[in-house]
Amino acid sequence: MSDQAPTGTEVAGAFAAFFHGGQGPTHSEISRILVSSGMDDRYVYDPDGQGLNKETRILNAFSQARRQPATARRLVEDLLASLRLKELVGLPADQRSEDENKLRAALLREHFTLTDDGQLRTADDIDLSTGGRKALDEQIARLRLAHDDPALMIGTTKDLLEAVGKFVLEESAMPARKGADFGEIITLARERLEIKPSQADSSVAGFETIRRIHQSAWQIAESVNDLRNLQGTGHGRTLPTGISAELARLVIREACQVAEYMLTLLDRRHGERP
Repeated sequence: MSDQAPTGTEVAGAFAAFFHGGQGPTHSEISRILVSSGMDDRYVYDPDGQGLNKETRILNAFSQARRQPATARRLVEDLLASLRLKELVGLPADQRSEDENKLRAALLREHFTLTDDGQLRTADDIDLSTGGRKALDEQIARLRLAHDDPALMIGTTKDLLEAVGKFVLEESAMPARKGADFGEIITLARERLEIKPSQADSSVAGFETIRRIHQSAWQIAESVNDLRNLQGTGHGRTLPTGISAELARLVIREACQVAEYMLTLLDRRHGERP
């Protein structure tokens, strides 16, 4: 698990919202969490209610966490554990509160996600090779909201597309051969989903438009792979000369659309979506 932690002001505010108006875990629980993460605020209960409220304590803790990154992850993990015990996070999607949805959105903007049961995950924690459909969906959601480090995201997006291609082939009972490269995997996956331009039905109205759209989707996938390769043998975080951050983000967003399209078509083939 990565030692990184989401400590930005939006995430801090989203966590603090669970404690608005005295809601959420008790002051004693907050104190326990702060002490265990090395951020003891020496809170003393004031029966007259003049002391710090819960929200302020959480916001102060995140402010301190940004200065103590080595222990920030412990703070976030312990807060989530406390919220899970109170059944404030980690509920089924149709039962999630507005506070939990806002927290999930804030975490995504810092490249973190929550699993269905409320566990924190980062990009490094998402195993595209063995994580199955859930991991692919999590990565698509994360990349859609990625705003910084587009060079790193280009490589991540290429890995996503390749993982989606392999997933399509495995679910279609025709896994890619060992050693197959990106182009072969995506080509076979498109063929299996019947979205290669040559497979477009000429009897359907708009045939040429459909063919062009499917060709464009393939070009987006190719572009991601080409950009990834242009980053050099070390695949560092430097964008190729002439590629702006804005253009890289555009390619990433379009590639996420392609990945989601392929997965949706696979769902339809298996009767999981209308």
